[in-house]
Amino acid sequence: MKLITAVIKPFKLEEVRSALTDLGFQGMTVTEVKGYGRQKGHTEIYRGAEYAVSFLPKIKIEVCVPTGQAEKAVAAIQTAARTGQIGDGKIFVSTIEHTVRIRTGEADDNAL
Repeated sequence: MKLITAVIKPFKLEEVRSALTDLGFQGMTVTEVKGYGRQKGHTEIYRGAEYAVSFLPKIKIEVCVPTGQAEKAVAAIQTAARTGQIGDGKIFVSTIEHTVRIRTGEADDNAL
């Protein structure tokens, strides 16, 4: 089982959700986060004063998938989240050792 964590631009969330749903993946956790990478923030003008925005708003998506379908999920996220501009985000894939559904006690792949 793999945990896919993607940090994307906020306006791409619905496209990514739709792409994963179309492939049959159920459930995801979405968190509003702030951060920066190579772009190192940007400057904005507010009421005539220029100021630096060091941490940019992003969305972090976490979805757990069977190992054999991880590459398909990564490709779907990458395609749906890409704008071609700096700051499109990153995708991380981690191995999950054990999963338990709290309500039923189902474990591992049955818990997805």
